[in-house]
Amino acid sequence: MPNTTTTTRKPRRMARTPEAAAAPVSTSAAPPPKATSRLHQLQALLTRENGASIAEMVAATGWQQHSVRGALAGALKKRGLIITSEKLDGVRRYCAEMAA
Repeated sequence: MPNTTTTTRKPRRMARTPEAAAAPVSTSAAPPPKATSRLHQLQALLTRENGASIAEMVAATGWQQHSVRGALAGALKKRGLIITSEKLDGVRRYCAEMAA
């Protein structure tokens, strides 16, 4: 019989301890209410009878004027809104209606 030696290897250590099993999620609880997005706020302002001015939209969203104008020209038009504006008493007011 050849010269054989048996060695026993130590088991490898885990780098991290296994995470505890996650607690089961209850499906009976109602999901939390979804926060209204700023674009939804703009849409609500624009669909009012008198529409909204840039200053009103800036106050409602906390955005800067150029960001509000960009949202009007981009995101809200992509949602199918027709944006119109008119100047009354030196203040430009924007209105929106759904495209047909």
